[in-house]
Amino acid sequence: MDMPRTSTGSSEGESVTFTQRLRRAQIIEKTVELVAEKGYAGVSLSGIAERAGISKPAVLYHFSSKTAVVDAAYEHVLHELVARVGAAVEAAPAADGPAYYASSMIEHLSVNRHHARMIIEALSNSDTESDTAARWKPLAQLVQAARSARGLVPDPDSRTTALIIGGAIDSIVAEKLQDPGYDTGAAAARLTALIDATYVS
Repeated sequence: MDMPRTSTGSSEGESVTFTQRLRRAQIIEKTVELVAEKGYAGVSLSGIAERAGISKPAVLYHFSSKTAVVDAAYEHVLHELVARVGAAVEAAPAADGPAYYASSMIEHLSVNRHHARMIIEALSNSDTESDTAARWKPLAQLVQAARSARGLVPDPDSRTTALIIGGAIDSIVAEKLQDPGYDTGAAAARLTALIDATYVS
């Protein structure tokens, strides 16, 4: 897991050792756990260090601030999500791309509940305006590709279609976070059936 380096005590251009990569990965993993459990405001550099079993200066060797650690943790979570969903979509026939996108995203975020909470916290506490197109545009393209593969006319408003599907995914994941017993497998099956019947048929 080679994440872009933020700010470290190493001199510019110095190669990162295997041990340093492991330490960074450990810090990021513990930061994800803490943000998921306590929220952004409840996390401190001291808390991260304590959870990782290292000193605060050791955290600061790898990251310049709490914001830098949390940003790296968020990027890690996004990377894992994109890799998982991307692999599922690539393995799917084009006609079924939107359904595979939805089911794989729900499955990943339901299993990795800390990741889901990390994403929510990061988006809620970001100072920068988020680019919503980064979320809906890939799904809109999958919808258009699925319709094309099935010999259908293009969706006249694939943006809204993608927003509707994305909203359903978010709601299912949020419900799982509130109720661990909620059956996201059944919910994903219903959603993919709805996608198939309503948007790509």
